[in-house]
Amino acid sequence: MRKAPRAFETVRRLGLALPDVEESTTYGAPALKVQGRMFACLASHRSAESDTLVVRVSFATRDGLLAEDPDTFYLTDHYVGYPCVLVRLARCRRDTLAALLSAGHAFIARGANVRPRKRPSV
Repeated sequence: MRKAPRAFETVRRLGLALPDVEESTTYGAPALKVQGRMFACLASHRSAESDTLVVRVSFATRDGLLAEDPDTFYLTDHYVGYPCVLVRLARCRRDTLAALLSAGHAFIARGANVRPRKRPSV
């Protein structure tokens, strides 16, 4: 398992305050799960910047976050088809992070379909 950056300690504290959250790993990276399903983890794909958090959210929520604050939220081609957003932890305010983790938790806890979206053919 990769060593979690200091910023993940904040993620861990905020996430564990939500109902039924457990610490785990996903692809060897620190993760938070609810009902055994990951809702937040450190990005493990090489396309992501270091100290990036992946949070599962709806495509509509993601689109809003990307439009609102592209310095904090971003995507790489690898993650485009998945209902998630990438978060630059160093740029994310604590209150924003808490709200985002809560949204990710709710998205997974309510049984959201987290299957990848098919990419449009070109």
